[in-house]
Amino acid sequence: MSGFYDIAVRGIDGSEDLLGRLRGKVTLAVNVASRCGLTPQYAGLEQLQRELREENFTVVGFPCNQFAAQEPGSEAQIAAFCRSNYDVSFPLSAKLEVNGPNRHPLYRFLTSEDRGIAGDISWNFEKFLIGRDGRVLKRYPPETKPQDSGLMLDIAEAL
Repeated sequence: MSGFYDIAVRGIDGSEDLLGRLRGKVTLAVNVASRCGLTPQYAGLEQLQRELREENFTVVGFPCNQFAAQEPGSEAQIAAFCRSNYDVSFPLSAKLEVNGPNRHPLYRFLTSEDRGIAGDISWNFEKFLIGRDGRVLKRYPPETKPQDSGLMLDIAEAL
């Protein structure tokens, strides 16, 4: 496993190799939840996706139910919620765990000292900016809005 795009992650629709299809893009990876105070960030994430997709950029969401059980639905329910409430067009993974003994290999990578940015995920909507080469470039706390000027500057530099 050499980089972000090499890690096996199942799509919310059951498809395999969600990240491999994104190889070569600048990616904003976000752990998401449907019943969180930060859930309205979906609108800003979708806006980023639509504005920057032609520049080889994508958002990818990773539903997680580890924070106050704020993502309790099935994958079909999560996908339907995202479509009907936020018209989400960016890829979503199957539900996964971001912390603890069952932490998905993707989040082991993102939070590792040698390849990622160390430390447990603190809450829903924590963000990682990934370069085209699969390296973790930056990490943002959950409260960082998708249109935050610092985040936007970092994305522009990565593009």
